[in-house]
Amino acid sequence: MSFNRLEADDFVVSADSITAGIFTDSQIPEITTFFTSSTQRTSNSGDYYLNVFSNAATSSLEFAVTYGNELGSGSAAYNLDVDGKSPSSTVYGQYRTLVLGDENADFTFGSITSSDFWAVSMERSRYKESIFPGSTTLLLRGPDGVISLTDNSQVASSVVFNDAGRVFQLVSGSAGTVFTTLESNGYSIDSGSYGLFLPDIATYILNPRALSNDEADGGIGLDATLTSALTATDSPNLNTIFTAITHSNASSFTANSEETITSDFVFVRPRSSQFNYSENPSFISGSTGEVLYPSFINAPTTYITTVGLYNDTNELLAVAKLSKPLEKDFTKEALVRVKLDF
Repeated sequence: MSFNRLEADDFVVSADSITAGIFTDSQIPEITTFFTSSTQRTSNSGDYYLNVFSNAATSSLEFAVTYGNELGSGSAAYNLDVDGKSPSSTVYGQYRTLVLGDENADFTFGSITSSDFWAVSMERSRYKESIFPGSTTLLLRGPDGVISLTDNSQVASSVVFNDAGRVFQLVSGSAGTVFTTLESNGYSIDSGSYGLFLPDIATYILNPRALSNDEADGGIGLDATLTSALTATDSPNLNTIFTAITHSNASSFTANSEETITSDFVFVRPRSSQFNYSENPSFISGSTGEVLYPSFINAPTTYITTVGLYNDTNELLAVAKLSKPLEKDFTKEALVRVKLDF
């Protein structure tokens, strides 16, 4: 076995971004049908969130919707003698810790601070690393009409970061294309943006204040009156956002996942004087160690089939197989490129 130490310039690192549809059928980045589970609705978890599926068989979990309120409004209290402690306050605290990393911080939409929000969180198995900025189109319907939401990643002058990673504003638009009028671009002075887009945790934080405005103010009048499918056990706030997303005349959610594939290229260079002899039994005698064929003494020929990468203690770390044997003798040099993806 022959060894050759690799130098620093034998390594090259490359990173490529790969995108795909985020939903069950990754070839199609859009879903237009939405279902919930009646069992989950009536369970304890139904007080906190609703799982949303893309087919009635509830086998394709796509995302979950939830409602958070700092004061605990919008859901029944755990204990009637303790104000402000309910599923909505728990959700608010969880997302505040996850997104803001500070239990005393508040959610800010544009320039407006809000004490509540709706959240749409993608199922973890649906995306590799993050949501691809500029790929989102989310249609919401209220009594005043339909609004199409996207993120402002394509027009933002700089990227803002918090504990959840990158932060973009949700604005009126489609697939990263932002509409231009004051009301429809999602930056109302009185209500702030339509929400936050957090691609690195695949979450959308929706601003109820902006969405509850009427059409003249750039909103859709989204409020708790959207309870056509409400049952006695449902949370009005959860049902409101679910109904807005799944309305039969405006049901479309489009997004792509994004994954950065890092490749380490290792260039192995057998020089003319190297790797021309072999310890293979077809080359030398196993009993005497002599070269089997006299012509191989001064003019050997070997065939490279495998490249092994070792550390300094001779531990095998990776193996690369060539597609076909590579002929090698004193008159030939070779360059083998090994690609490691991780």
